[in-house]
Amino acid sequence: MRNGIFNNFIPFFISIFLVWFFPSNAYTQKYQEFSKSNIIINSLGKYHKFSIELALTPLQQAQGLMYRTFLPKDSGMLFDYGSPKLIRMWMKNTFIPLDMIFLNQQGRIIKIVERTIPKSESIISSNFPARAVLELNGGTTEKLNIRVGDLVKHEIFK
Repeated sequence: MRNGIFNNFIPFFISIFLVWFFPSNAYTQKYQEFSKSNIIINSLGKYHKFSIELALTPLQQAQGLMYRTFLPKDSGMLFDYGSPKLIRMWMKNTFIPLDMIFLNQQGRIIKIVERTIPKSESIISSNFPARAVLELNGGTTEKLNIRVGDLVKHEIFK
């Protein structure tokens, strides 16, 4: 009986050890590095330039802007999925409200979700196949009058 109890606790202690010394993927992703670039949004003849980070790999895309408490004005992140697909995102572990701009293969805005709710686990979907998502500070699209149909210029949209 004594060995039976001991043997039942071995998996428990191993799992505690693994969690303690090998934290979850989301935690370790805090240290992903991102390339930087510029992007321009043409909205009603006005050009708005942003300094962005590029989320190109699955690890970078999984991390996104999580764990950040500040995003400088005129900054953002571009998630490039390479080809159009239904994109589903959430705000878990994201501490700042964002505007999510879904883009087609040509860089045309097909959907905007304004002022997403920090830490929310609700799914935010493109609803249509999208090539990329541009995340900006919450309220930016309203302030600059950026709308569905506007064109985003970046090297990924050739």
